[in-house]
Order: sequence, then structure tokens, then C-alpha cells
Amino acid sequence: MRLEGLRRVDVPEIDKGAFREAIINAFCHRDYYEYDSVNIAVFKDRVEIRSPGGIYGGLTIEEIRKKMVSRRRNELIADMFHEVHFVEKWGRGISLILSKEPDAEFEVVGGIFITRFRRKAEGVEGLVEGVVERLVENQQKMLRMITKNPHISKREMAEKIGISTTAIDKNIETLKKKGLLKRVGGTKGGYWEIKNAS
Repeated sequence: MRLEGLRRVDVPEIDKGAFREAIINAFCHRDYYEYDSVNIAVFKDRVEIRSPGGIYGGLTIEEIRKKMVSRRRNELIADMFHEVHFVEKWGRGISLILSKEPDAEFEVVGGIFITRFRRKAEGVEGLVEGVVERLVENQQKMLRMITKNPHISKREMAEKIGISTTAIDKNIETLKKKGLLKRVGGTKGGYWEIKNAS
């Protein structure tokens, strides 16, 4: 999330346009003769859209990524999506996804076409684990608590760790000087942001 004035604005981990396009592609290009369905699998570090039938027309992942080509397995469904403006141009789905989520991955496993999006929150956890080794124990605990709850107060951290709020203030100043922590907003309505120190 981010604050715009006094308003909270939710920021999706995965771009909505890319996610929407991946789902449209899955239904548009899936093999309806397969006794299966389009599935969305949610993991701690990624989200996958899985479509039965693999890639149609002998194309490769490299070709659909770079050459913007498409072979339509389901002509009527593709035309229907086009008529209701869910699809704008043929062969643009993958490039549109990559323009909004450049780290998206595509894979075919056992005849299932998978579009994979990495979750942003996992990157924050990885950042914390990567820097905690250089910090004293209380600072490690504070960063881990902030990762789970960016809105946590100094008093809450003090109570959970078992130290004074003065000690929390000193550790916060140290983390700020190290370039690892930033406060966004005021005491009420603000939140902590973990930074990637250079």
C-alpha cells in the first residue's frame, strides 16, 4: 500500500492488466477436449495461471515471446473475446504481459501451459534475511516484525521484544543510518518501509 494525502491506496503485488491478460489467454487458447480446467495456483513466492493443452500450432515459447505470433486453437472463443474487446490484437498477449510484468515466466509442463508471476512480498522477506546477519539480535527481530506488519508501533515492538521504547528508538536510528529502514507518514496512519541498502 501507499498513502496519497490521507487516503490509503492498495498496490497489487502483480499488475492487474498482466494478470487479466494471462487469464484471458488461458481461456482463449486452452484445449477444451482435455478433461481439465484453467487453474490459478497461489504460492508464497509466485502465482501461476495454468491452462491445459500446451502451445498450439507447433510454436515455441521463444517464438511467442519475441515474435508476437499466435495460432488460434479456438476460433469462436477468440472471436468472442475480440468482439467484447477483451482481446485487442492477435499475438499481443504475451508482449502485453511482459510490458507490465517483465519478469513473468512461461513454461509447458506435461501439456499444461503455465504463466508464472513472482510475488513482490517475497522479495521483501528475502531482503530482510539477507541483511539480518549483519545486525544485532534486536534489530533482526524488529525488521522481521516490520516485514509481517509495516504498521506496527514502537510500543508494540518494545513489548514483543521486551525492551524499552527508548531502546527501540536507538535501534530505529541505527537502521535508518544503515539505509535499511524508512518511515513513511506520521505516527498515526504511517508505516515502516524496509529499504535495500547500497
